[in-house]
Amino acid sequence: MTQPDYAALAEAAIAARERSYAPYSHFHVGAAVLTAAGNIFLGGNIENAAYPMTICAERVAIFSAYAAGEREIVALAVVTPTDDAASPCGACRQVILELAPRSIIILLNLSGARRRVTPQDLLPFGFGPAQLGR
Repeated sequence: MTQPDYAALAEAAIAARERSYAPYSHFHVGAAVLTAAGNIFLGGNIENAAYPMTICAERVAIFSAYAAGEREIVALAVVTPTDDAASPCGACRQVILELAPRSIIILLNLSGARRRVTPQDLLPFGFGPAQLGR
């Protein structure tokens, strides 16, 4: 497989941010997942008046890829409206570790700050299938 086009993936995440639904927090987040098959899946955070029902952009993108039958995620880009590139929440870190364990994660903001990390960087000593003895 050729080197992923991280710049194009970052642009896709920025475009996905425009589709987010954040009427309460006004904190619009976009994510884009690149699969081994070369497909890109987008996600935006989707809020709900019942706050626990809210879902983050990272999980929308990953779950969309899985719903389409894609199981090998190569890279994930996440864009936030923050002063620096922000890290995913704990729930997203757990999902990334299990469903995209070998991926490269590009964290970015709208001003050009970028950070490249792995799922293990985000969640060291994470809990996963290996801990279940399977």
